[in-house]
Amino acid sequence: MELSVLNINGTETGRTVTLNEQIFGIEPNDHAIYLDVKQYLANQRQGTHKSKERGEIAGSTKKIKKQKGTGTARAGAITSPVFVGGGRVFGPRPRNYGFKLNKKVKQLARKSALSYKAQDNDIFVVENFELAAPKTKELINIANNLKINDKKSVFVLPEENKNLYLSSRNLPGVSVVTASELTTYQILNANSLVILEGSIAKIEELFKI
Repeated sequence: MELSVLNINGTETGRTVTLNEQIFGIEPNDHAIYLDVKQYLANQRQGTHKSKERGEIAGSTKKIKKQKGTGTARAGAITSPVFVGGGRVFGPRPRNYGFKLNKKVKQLARKSALSYKAQDNDIFVVENFELAAPKTKELINIANNLKINDKKSVFVLPEENKNLYLSSRNLPGVSVVTASELTTYQILNANSLVILEGSIAKIEELFKI
């Protein structure tokens, strides 16, 4: 698959890049995508939820009434879960929601997501550029030139670019990542994938093509 390389003004440079069919042209595997996105979202959870059980409630453990003869159920302490203000039975405890996912499954998921974007013509290849200073307005102008200003977009960089990252922080729906940190969730969550020209080789290297 060939794509024209655009400049930051949104016009063609006259050059083209060939996207590798083994990365951008495979038959997408929806189940691999599901597993990778599920793991990504699970890893975002803090897992710090906690409720107090009867042994953690501040209250007297004195037996509040005699065992027999009251006509009501026996009760051992005011902290019992059956009383208002008592502990919670089987309440949530801190836990880690993450789970293991094989590297090959994660690779298949990312290639499947990239193939979906390629099928939908949502990939833009832009020649490498840098910002002299963090300027949100400049990034807005670039998005306007590429006609993606009203869409969620991800800029894929070959390496870290602090100025470009800082310029994107105030823009809702715009994120900047390096090729090595690109996730399946970010690919699918964006309407447009803006790949800098130098990132193509990084992506191929990532998948050992």
